[in-house]
Amino acid sequence: MKHLLSTRDLDRATAVRILDLAEDMAHTADREVKKLPALRGRTVVNLFFEDSTRTRLSFESAAKRLSADVITFSAKGSSVSKGESLKDTAQTLAAMGADAIVVRHPDSGAAHQLAHAGWIDAAVLNAGDGTHEHPTQALLDAYTLRARHFGAHSRGRDLAGLRVAIVGDILHSRVARSNVWLLTALGAEVHLVAPRTLQPHGMQSWPVTVHEHLDDALSLALDAVMMLRIQTERMHAAFFPSAREYAREWGLTAERFARLGPDTMVMHPGPMNRGLEISSAAADSSRSTVLDQVTNGVSIRMAVLYLLAAGSSGEPA
Repeated sequence: MKHLLSTRDLDRATAVRILDLAEDMAHTADREVKKLPALRGRTVVNLFFEDSTRTRLSFESAAKRLSADVITFSAKGSSVSKGESLKDTAQTLAAMGADAIVVRHPDSGAAHQLAHAGWIDAAVLNAGDGTHEHPTQALLDAYTLRARHFGAHSRGRDLAGLRVAIVGDILHSRVARSNVWLLTALGAEVHLVAPRTLQPHGMQSWPVTVHEHLDDALSLALDAVMMLRIQTERMHAAFFPSAREYAREWGLTAERFARLGPDTMVMHPGPMNRGLEISSAAADSSRSTVLDQVTNGVSIRMAVLYLLAAGSSGEPA
């Protein structure tokens, strides 16, 4: 695997291999010294053109636990603010000896361009490009689903038989898109729920069942409900009348949460808008996996960075 740009590029076998490797990586958290020498001597660059807290810190932690040298680059206060292009920035970092570049960019397709334009030789890992994809978020969601439902018997398993509803701002969500392709590749049954104004063009052709009303989806026997953040920073028009109406019609309110099955997981990629897409009753419940997702993100990113940057150095110690 040279790059990770999209979950569309992952077949079942490759995805399960990543999940299994992440399970191995997770055991490092139980060690007295929480580091592996797998990427010693390698350099990982975090190239972030968009603000980020969880994803940036997760990648930094993952790379450091693998003993890599880490360079974190933020567009704010850099030469990018002076007009430097993606190409020039990437080539400058590659000249510093980058083995892997983790890129987050507001433009869809930026990671693909970086990987295939011939500017650099480093492996490229897409940490979110516009409204296109966020593959490691989908992988950590799949890992969380598998671990919660199958526990000690997770290894080697896909997600066949699981039913997942993804709810909210599908139109602007790279998380939703990556999850659709990955979860279906792993055999899960995926339902998308959104007001018509937040359904992307062509969504009806995706391998999913589409609902306009949340209560219709919640009447199913769901294994997980994944609530999405309303991305107001990407909205340049009114997509729903008011926050109060959105919460009433599409939010996981305390009342809706109470109607879920006793084993239905509540997921959210964060950051959460409490009282809008999700109630505190749901977010803080024992069935919420929000913090598990953060923890699992480090293990997934360790696995992916290892596969991209280790080269022929063998299995992690």
